[in-house]
Amino acid sequence: MKQNNKYKGKPIIIFCCALLLAGQAGVTSALESDADQPITIDSNTATYDDASATSIYTGNVISVQGSIRVNSDKLVVYLKDGEAEKLVFTGQRAKFKQTPSAGSEDIIGEALTGEYFPKKNLLILIDEATVTQGNATYASKYIEYDIKSSLVKAGEKSSDAKRVHVILKPNTAK
Repeated sequence: MKQNNKYKGKPIIIFCCALLLAGQAGVTSALESDADQPITIDSNTATYDDASATSIYTGNVISVQGSIRVNSDKLVVYLKDGEAEKLVFTGQRAKFKQTPSAGSEDIIGEALTGEYFPKKNLLILIDEATVTQGNATYASKYIEYDIKSSLVKAGEKSSDAKRVHVILKPNTAK
């Protein structure tokens, strides 16, 4: 892959600026404004390939957009017209977290592979996928999570191999 010098160091600069702004703003606002926030990425290495319009980040990758946070071993960002169209994260159970609305419990998920489509507010978790909020945990080979509406869809009707396993724990704090 060829690295374009005009992009060299920019992900680190963008991430540092975002950290400074987040510190000035206090608690990260979530939620409906997540889609309007920039995506910041911090990693051990970064490579940009101008010909394919992709960025590859490896080593303890942390991606943040508003209240959405993804930790992974590797992240590939596919760009179109200079904007992130698709982000694919992989790793030993890559993890994500989002605060869906003020005062609500975080939604936490993990999978071996995840695909995030920022313009569609869609996160797809593939292989060993789980999503947890409060007392409910959904597990399947395939889970779609609509970030804007906090809607979880698990499994596929066409395949018994991709069945869904749900655990609803009783609320012990009364």
